Amino acid sequence: MTITSSLKNDSSNTPKFANMSGGVRRDSLKKPRSRSATGLTTFQQSLWKPSPEAYKLWNTFNADLKNVDVTSLQRSFVNHATLTLARSSFNMDTFASYQALAYSVRDQLIQHWNATQQFHTAEDPKRVYYLSLEFLLGRTLDNAMLNLGLKDTFKEAINGIGFNIEDAIEEEVDAALGNGGLGRLAACFMDSMATLDYPAWGYGLRYTYGIFQQGIVDGYQTEYPDYWLNFGNPWEIQRLDVSYDVHFRGYVNTIVDEDGNSRYVWEGGEKVVAVAYDYPIPGYGTKNTINIRLWSSKPGKVATIEFDFDNFNAGNYEKSVEEQNVAENITSVLYPNDNHTSGKILRLKQQYFFVCATLQDIIRRFKKSHHPWSDFPDQVSIQLNDTHPTLGIAELQRILVDEEGLLWDDAWDIVTKVYSFTNHTVLPEALEKWPVPLVQDLLPRHMMIIFDINLFFLQKVEKVYPGDRDKLRKMSIIEE
Repeated sequence: MTITSSLKNDSSNTPKFANMSGGVRRDSLKKPRSRSATGLTTFQQSLWKPSPEAYKLWNTFNADLKNVDVTSLQRSFVNHATLTLARSSFNMDTFASYQALAYSVRDQLIQHWNATQQFHTAEDPKRVYYLSLEFLLGRTLDNAMLNLGLKDTFKEAINGIGFNIEDAIEEEVDAALGNGGLGRLAACFMDSMATLDYPAWGYGLRYTYGIFQQGIVDGYQTEYPDYWLNFGNPWEIQRLDVSYDVHFRGYVNTIVDEDGNSRYVWEGGEKVVAVAYDYPIPGYGTKNTINIRLWSSKPGKVATIEFDFDNFNAGNYEKSVEEQNVAENITSVLYPNDNHTSGKILRLKQQYFFVCATLQDIIRRFKKSHHPWSDFPDQVSIQLNDTHPTLGIAELQRILVDEEGLLWDDAWDIVTKVYSFTNHTVLPEALEKWPVPLVQDLLPRHMMIIFDINLFFLQKVEKVYPGDRDKLRKMSIIEE
């Protein structure tokens, strides 16, 4: 499971595929490769075919970006202040110093992240995927500099320009991606896996407002939105090239092929798009830098109107952006209030949106290596942090049976080997229950699959406890 010491900070121990000092070594490319959403793959022709001179020039400039002496970091700081932020020496303030410093640190993270992903792609190890609706990361700047071993160098660099590193660190706001112990556990796991050189990915949602901020107004606690993204987030990398359709509602058709075999097709309904944002996570004492991929919801790309000019021109301003707002609401807030029907629908949408996009991304990465589906449990391990991502179990079964054509038992054998679950409570009131009509309306095919999973499970229970109807009732997934 581990990638031993090959990514440690030792120039003699550089990964044999990823050249840390300047791109990818050309002699390691046994077959033409092309850049995909998460690295290089041997099964495609390269889109960029540079001459030897152009390739050498690319690696030369890329190597320059990795210099971490004081002068190079000062140059990076000033470049980001003037070119990324469009600031000058006349309007630089403490917040701008934080932003320029953060972008300079991120440059180092991205270099390590790219090399890590290329190395993992070449080695093709079993990867662990950690699914959590929360990641309580805290502030990133100080942690990243410490893990990179560059805090003292950055401190000297920006002090020389006239800024204080501690003042810059204080300007950062916490990422509103988590709330409590569940989210902090997830963040600690990501730090640990990066430090131990695990080939790991975290997956979550990019909340626009997080959960809420608290304040005391006239002696009373008051909640208001956490506008943590108002001034941008220098740590995230928007991946417009990594997006997936997510389907809700609609109906299920039964299709019979020439051999008389039937299969189900989920059609109609509504679609939104999940767009990826990557958040690099550096390990301590290693160049291994893994990633949390966060999904943001956007309006569907096909047969949809993101902005309705007719309604806008007619004065129906809210109606003109209704579809866009409905889509973006999915990732607006962590844990929408589910005391009413609309809140329950939004929360269920949020959870399915999360696992649907994540599984599409995991499967895309798996298919790059051209393994048979029987190898899926040997290549993929999915850890579910609490109950929120558990719809992923039914979703993976649906993909394997309906889209990939596997038999039910073969698919279920794969599903049960791939998933692991972290339980945070045994209190009944803390466990999630969903009304059957709600799931049938929003996810009709998944409700069918859950019914079948429950049926086959109860048949096994019946064999162990014959005639014990009370035992069947208590252990049923569907409340009897």
